[in-house]
Amino acid sequence: MTYKIFFIIGLIFLLIGQIILSKGNDFVYAQEPIDFAHWFLLVGVVLLIPQVVSFPKKIFSLIGIPLTLIGITCTIGMCVLDFIWWSFPNEELRHEFTNHISKVPSIWNPFMSIGPSSKIFNLGLLILSLNYYQNHKIGIGIILIANLILWHIIPLPFRLVLGYALTLIGFSLIFVRSGTKNILE
Repeated sequence: MTYKIFFIIGLIFLLIGQIILSKGNDFVYAQEPIDFAHWFLLVGVVLLIPQVVSFPKKIFSLIGIPLTLIGITCTIGMCVLDFIWWSFPNEELRHEFTNHISKVPSIWNPFMSIGPSSKIFNLGLLILSLNYYQNHKIGIGIILIANLILWHIIPLPFRLVLGYALTLIGFSLIFVRSGTKNILE
């Protein structure tokens, strides 16, 4: 149950990070004394790891665990690069850094193309939620809708905030009901 609690806290941190990011780059670059947005994202994905590797040993986990871990790795790399951007005192230096790393595919592709899109990460989470299909169809349905929003299939404003809020709600429903069921047994 501890891993599930860390997982839910991790999703809350991811949501807080997305809320801060939704305020725009100027707001993020003005944060002091640290880049709170990306620290919330970084700590959030790290808190997910214990539960991600502990999902039931079913076929969905064989696919979902590696996808989610790849997404977590890409998000961590993206946060590190964003910490560097945040550390520059002006836009000119940020632009120079962007020009440099955008020419290095081994950095740019996984951490700036895949990481921020979170498609692999969220697909992994969706597949992992299917481990609970027998008893938690509503939670899985909410996570599916969240993915459709996050993947731009359902276009909505503040898609990252709404998508992560729904992911949090979906997994909360799955884990709370699972925890209640275990306690009653």
